[in-house]
Amino acid sequence: MLSRKEIASLIVDRLSIEKHTLKKSFSDTNSKIGFFYVDDLLSENIVKDIYQNFPKLSEAKLKKNLRESKYVAYQMNKYHPLLEEVIYAFQEENVVEIISEICDLRNILPDKNLYAGGLSLMQKDNYLNPHIDNSHDKDRQLWRVLNLLFYVTPNWQLENGGNLELWDNGLKDKPIEIESKFNRLVVMATHQKSWHSVNKVLVTDVRRCVSNYYFSEKPILENDNFHVTTFRGRPSQNIKDILLKIDNNLRSSVRRFFKKGIRENPHQYKK
Repeated sequence: MLSRKEIASLIVDRLSIEKHTLKKSFSDTNSKIGFFYVDDLLSENIVKDIYQNFPKLSEAKLKKNLRESKYVAYQMNKYHPLLEEVIYAFQEENVVEIISEICDLRNILPDKNLYAGGLSLMQKDNYLNPHIDNSHDKDRQLWRVLNLLFYVTPNWQLENGGNLELWDNGLKDKPIEIESKFNRLVVMATHQKSWHSVNKVLVTDVRRCVSNYYFSEKPILENDNFHVTTFRGRPSQNIKDILLKIDNNLRSSVRRFFKKGIRENPHQYKK
């Protein structure tokens, strides 16, 4: 089994080859939602091994409410050790450094706690409504600045659904749809304007993803303010949009009085 350092070295090698192109991709989109993606990140055999060792749906936690419907797994010592190695490979110093260079960001920090990170699994009819991520880390000390999504489901097609959507012109215009393609890494900026979603899975298969967040002492946007994870309805979901706005306001009100919420968010790796 490969170690996180070995996986990290392979990631750096691949990103180094595409570095100039990826820098341009991020720079060209940075006025709205900066992002880039790279295919064939690791060898096919390695990624298939990651895929085959993903937990079953029964071993993951279902998050199902008005905002989302998906499965998550983050207590990594419960699963195959390769999964922990690949997650933390993205947190190795050399990987953080090259992604920081590509995105032209300084003093970026990975999150050893996997706060809202880890593994995600989405089966038929699962989805994630348009939202902006929580602005901070679990201790509300650092700003969330980058979201890393590594897709590992073989033969995933655009028509399967379960693809990332970036609402770079707001929620009234059509989003950019990025296929959850096998062996594809997507890196996107997170701030108060980076609305994104995952459209509904349309097939009887499970879309699997390895997720990481990077943080910083400063936000990407100078005028960014603290916000909870904020959800909205799609353009066709008028009633749902009203209900989600009410839900956002209630959760934001709680955080004004309780800095870390009424209870600690359980979505973190407790070693």
